Amino acid sequence: MIPNSYRKRQRVPHRHTSATRLSSTATVVNSFSDKTVSESSQKLHRTSSAASTITTSPNAVTSSFNDPYTADVLLRLFVDRSPFDSDSPSDSSRQSDIQIYLHSAVIRRAKYFAAILSDCWQHRTNADAKSNNGAEGSRSNDNNNNLVHLNLAVVDDPNSISIHLTVLQLLYTSDFATVIDSASTALEILPVALELLFEDCVKSCLRFLEAVPWSEEEEKRVLSLIPFLREEESKELLARLSPGQEDSCEEMLHGLILAAIHNHPNMAFVKAFVAKLLRDFSSRESARRVLERAFETSLKVVKESLEEYTSPDFRGDHNETEAIQRLNLHTAMTNGRHLLWLVERMIELRVADSAVVEWSEQASFTADLQRAFRDDAWRNIVPGLPAVVLRCTCKLANAVAAGTILAARQVRMKLVKDWLPVLLVCKDNVSPMLPSHKPLHLELEETFLRIISTLPMSDAQVLLQQCLSFSTRNVEDCPHLITAFNTWFRRATRPPQLENLD
Repeated sequence: MIPNSYRKRQRVPHRHTSATRLSSTATVVNSFSDKTVSESSQKLHRTSSAASTITTSPNAVTSSFNDPYTADVLLRLFVDRSPFDSDSPSDSSRQSDIQIYLHSAVIRRAKYFAAILSDCWQHRTNADAKSNNGAEGSRSNDNNNNLVHLNLAVVDDPNSISIHLTVLQLLYTSDFATVIDSASTALEILPVALELLFEDCVKSCLRFLEAVPWSEEEEKRVLSLIPFLREEESKELLARLSPGQEDSCEEMLHGLILAAIHNHPNMAFVKAFVAKLLRDFSSRESARRVLERAFETSLKVVKESLEEYTSPDFRGDHNETEAIQRLNLHTAMTNGRHLLWLVERMIELRVADSAVVEWSEQASFTADLQRAFRDDAWRNIVPGLPAVVLRCTCKLANAVAAGTILAARQVRMKLVKDWLPVLLVCKDNVSPMLPSHKPLHLELEETFLRIISTLPMSDAQVLLQQCLSFSTRNVEDCPHLITAFNTWFRRATRPPQLENLD
């Protein structure tokens, strides 16, 4: 019976995933011809012979694992089978009941054996006192009556015997590194070490597991063992397995986005990788919050840069003012590109609802853009800025027109109302128009007209009148404009339907 003071750990269910692990010990187990390991004890040593022995005191003889001549404990190691279990064909090829000669002074390193032996000595004290004649007797290999007989049952698993033998051998050494040399081995040994309350071995296994990588299967096994560890023992493993805060995933994604759009020199490849992470992330709401946060930050920088550009402070030196103006334009251009990438990701993940609303409420920003694009200074500094801004608008407007984003009527109206003048200024002032700009302008014209067709007749009437600039020298070259006006007039000439609803 184990004293209560030793019941600090729970017994751990011993599980194994590979029949080839700890193969040197397993080979020996399968080669046993009798119920002891005396003839094969040297083959079991996975450590050096010097490390497999322990001297209990300066005057004592060296204790070796499974030495019948110096042992004072005989341990029976057997597989604990249910009476309802049937023998499988493989059972005949492996030993399921063996005996090992051990030394009480050594195996007391495991608190389980220390408790068992303490209980045994108490029961034998009176009997030994009566039979002891004062002479020191020698123990022979055949005289097992002087040995303490212990039984240890193990679970019915192909490797249970071999793993227990390995842990028993580790009681005879302080050099665990030669045995615990992989995460899989540490995970095989740790449950037995916990079962036997072998603290030194437990610490060695945990130290190794904390320092090495794990496979996914090994990580699951580590998680299954956490409940059997004390808090201070599991602390390092849990720090690796569990986030320190609830929003750590979002903070990680936000940091990756910032690194991709700001700091990394190989920006294109990194952006593609981060985009994949966002697509594969399990929580779309988390991805939404992270992208909205980055979108708002980039939009704020672009707006502030354009505001400073269109309202410069001329009190300083002219050259200094010009340098600041150039910096403002470059800042707007750089963050505009970031903004475009973020818009694309949000539309791809169908989380651009808030971005559309935000983009439709930029009356001040669109006014600054119109003032900036009517000026010629930006042409030689950031000639691509109008295209970047219009692409952001086009991406969001297309998502609204296609129904990917279901925007409210007021949002749709304000989106066209505020951004249509920017499109018109770009068409009139970006000269000569770059070939790449023509299809962009045409696409945005068509998209705005499609959104206008979703608005009430009164709103559509006002906005369509501002779209006359979409017309071309050849009337037949603007079918999208013709279709939009034909649709409005067709609806306008239809008889009122209100009385039909009564």
